Amino acid sequence: MAETETAPAHLRRSSLAHLGERMRAATVTGPRGVALAELPFLTMVNLRADPGSPAAGRLATVLGAPLPPRCGDTAAPGPHTTVWLGPDEWLVVSAADAAGLTGELREALGGDPGSVVDVSANRTTLELGGPAARQVLEKGCALDLHPRSLAAGQAVSTTVGPVPVLLWQTDDAPTYRLLPRSSYADYLARWLIDAMSEYSAPEVP
Repeated sequence: MAETETAPAHLRRSSLAHLGERMRAATVTGPRGVALAELPFLTMVNLRADPGSPAAGRLATVLGAPLPPRCGDTAAPGPHTTVWLGPDEWLVVSAADAAGLTGELREALGGDPGSVVDVSANRTTLELGGPAARQVLEKGCALDLHPRSLAAGQAVSTTVGPVPVLLWQTDDAPTYRLLPRSSYADYLARWLIDAMSEYSAPEVP
């Protein structure tokens, strides 16, 4: 698979730059509060390796923690978060330089079976947080989002509205990160803005 090329910084435009003001305007404060923002240009690297192999151990050394072993698991020991995607597949999400991290991981994989692919341009990241964030998602997500089923530090593949996403709960506030394909990001952001509008209305006594 070809490596994703990164545009020069001055030419980069995020998938949702045109909706930034609308997302800010949709923010609601207070006990029914909810906020939405894009976290653009995060580095994302797709890993494939045999989880029991020496290569997996070397990859874990670069990332600072063992590769997550089960569906829903993540590992976030420092600047990188590794998310389980399948029995031999993971997504690394990081603020580190894409080329540098990809190079380190490829060196760790060496000549063993597997792959390390920079997929940073393939997805963007939406962050939804606040007391009403779970209720907003529940309008269009079939997944059980109750803390007994999805807790802080877990990430799963699901759909929100009609859009496939990687849904990652980062804390108990709750705060969620939604990682859609870039081509679906506009639709998802508009869907979330609409779903948030209920909470901007005053509560009926």
